[in-house]
Amino acid sequence: MTGGTGSLRIGTCSWKYPSWSGIVYSRPAGIDYLAEYARRYSTVEVDQWFWSLFGARVKLPDARDVEAYRAAVDGGFRFTVKAPNSLTLTHAYSRERGRPGDPNANFLSADLARDFLDSLAPLRDVLGPVILQFEYLNRQKMPSAKTLMERLAAFRSALPGDLEVAVELRNPNYVGAPLLDFLLEHRYAPVLLQGYWMPPVHELMARERERLNRFPTIVMRLHGPDREGIEAETGKAWDRIVSPRDAELAAIAEGAAALVDAGVSVYVNVNNHFEGSAPLTIERFMGHYTAGMGP
Repeated sequence: MTGGTGSLRIGTCSWKYPSWSGIVYSRPAGIDYLAEYARRYSTVEVDQWFWSLFGARVKLPDARDVEAYRAAVDGGFRFTVKAPNSLTLTHAYSRERGRPGDPNANFLSADLARDFLDSLAPLRDVLGPVILQFEYLNRQKMPSAKTLMERLAAFRSALPGDLEVAVELRNPNYVGAPLLDFLLEHRYAPVLLQGYWMPPVHELMARERERLNRFPTIVMRLHGPDREGIEAETGKAWDRIVSPRDAELAAIAEGAAALVDAGVSVYVNVNNHFEGSAPLTIERFMGHYTAGMGP
């Protein structure tokens, strides 16, 4: 959907949920989930390759999966892909609470990034933003935002210039005008995350409207504040809204409409954990979005 010279692509975080039968899928099993999904939506977020760091071993995408995903969609579809956490973890996960594990030698490694992108070659013509998702970066893991930006600047220079790369941070102290200026200068897209420790997306959009309007692409990821609570309430059957977030959903949709109208290409990736059913949230979002676009 377009407005001005911008566009909106909206889809879900992952797609293989049998409980979406009757909402997205023709039946709960025995189908090509992605092929049916792609007849309804124009984008999806792939997160299965994020979990990649296992001790000293790094796992990259299986070529058979990559080829199957490309075969399931047409040329107008776009995947947003979460980069492996072997690229974005400063330290390995630790079993001792409050202390980081061993330093990760692959943190923002240009060589590993190239290997990862090579593994995605069959998707290249339908690849949207590759998302660098960082965990909460405390001072044990990252001395300062300035240090992170220096590392990100060097990393971006080693990547293909035409590749869309988005940055998601989970430390609210990092988010603001200096970071957005840096991302724009170095050809990164910002990820606006609703949930976890981050400020509400609609508040950030209102505060930084002028800067955000200058980005070619912006990614929004809608997560809820209580992952375990909503899983308990739904029983992981994602076929109904159990925690409606009416006001924030309306504000985010209206903000997205304003960005599209300003010429920005906006991706909105909706998680089941936001309200209980990502497809039903998308229906609700689009009602607000259409109203926000005006006549």
